[in-house]
Amino acid sequence: MLGIDGGFGEGGGQLLRLAVALSAITGIAIRIDNIRARRDKPGLAPQHLAAVSAVGKLCAAKIGGLALRSQSITFEPQQKPHGGDYRFDIGTAGSITLVLQALLPVLLSASNTCHVQITGGTDVRQAPPVDYLREVLLRLIKGLGAIVSIQTLRRGYYPQGGGLIEVTASPANLKPAMFATSKNIKTVHGIAHVSNLPEHIAQRMKHAALKQLAAGGMQAMIDTPIFGRETAVSPGGAIVCWAENEQTALGAASVAERGIPAETLGHAVGEELAADLAAGVALDRHATDQILVYLALAGGGSLTTRCLTSHAYTAMWLIEQFLPVSFEYSETSGIFLVTVKSLKNNA
Repeated sequence: MLGIDGGFGEGGGQLLRLAVALSAITGIAIRIDNIRARRDKPGLAPQHLAAVSAVGKLCAAKIGGLALRSQSITFEPQQKPHGGDYRFDIGTAGSITLVLQALLPVLLSASNTCHVQITGGTDVRQAPPVDYLREVLLRLIKGLGAIVSIQTLRRGYYPQGGGLIEVTASPANLKPAMFATSKNIKTVHGIAHVSNLPEHIAQRMKHAALKQLAAGGMQAMIDTPIFGRETAVSPGGAIVCWAENEQTALGAASVAERGIPAETLGHAVGEELAADLAAGVALDRHATDQILVYLALAGGGSLTTRCLTSHAYTAMWLIEQFLPVSFEYSETSGIFLVTVKSLKNNA
C-alpha cells in the first residue's frame, strides 16, 4: 500500500482528489494521512467525502476512514473503473466541479461510457465555475482525444446548493499534446450570469471585464443570461471568460460574493485573461493545475504558462509516484515551460 502525506505541498483537497483518481486508474492501493493538514478546518469536508465515494464507486474500492473531518483514509480499488449510470449528491453547496476533478480522469479510463449526475454547487468560491470547466478544461482534454460533455441542468450556489449537472464521458486513449501559445487570439467569449438577482449585476460584471480586455487589444462577446427559480435554487452568479485557437484554450473566472462589487469581479477576470493573452502563454494557471494528470496519462506533452502554483508542484510530485512519467520545468522571462516525458522507454 502506497503511503501519501496529505499535508505535502499545498496540503489541500486537490492532493486527496488526485490521489484517489490515480489509485483507481492504476489499481495501486493507498493510505493518505494528514488530509488537508494546511487548512483552517483539516480533514474531510462533505465535497471531499463525495469525491472519494464517487471515485470508489467506479472501481468498487474498499475505503477505510471515510467520515466527516477524518484526516486519514485507505483506498483499495477492487477492479478497473467501469462505466454505467451514476448519481452523486454532495448534500451541501460543495463544489460539483471539484468532485469532477477527481472523477473525470477515472471516467476516461473506464471500460465503457459513463453517464453521471451530480448535485451540489455549480458556481462556488475557491472552485472553478462549471462554465470554466466546460469551456476551458473540456476543450483542452478534447485535444488529447477525450470526448466529454457537460450539461448544466440547474444552478447551485452557497449556501443552499441544489445545482445539478450531467456528464457523459466515453473511454479514451489519450495522446500527447503540445500546448504552445495563445498568440494571434483576438476574440474572447464569456458568460456573466446571475440567478434570482437584478440584471444590472451581470451587466456590471460584463462591462468591467470588457474594459480590461479592450485595454489589452481584445474584442469580447460576453453573454448575460438571467436565471430564475426554475433553473436556480437560490441567488448567485459568476463571470467566466475564455479564448481559444487551434492549439489551446485558456480562461479566467470569478464567482459573485456578498459585499464584493460586480465591477471588482469583472475587472479581475478581464485583467487576468488579458495578461495571459498578452504574454502569449498557452494555459492559464488554473488550467495548468488541472491538465497535468491528463498529459501524464497520455504519456507526454508540454505547455507554457505564466505561473506554476503550489497546486501544480504538488500534482507533479504526486503523479510521478503513480505513473511512469517525469516532469521538467524551466522559466524564461516570466514564462514557464512544463514538459511531461514518458519513462517507459527508459525502463
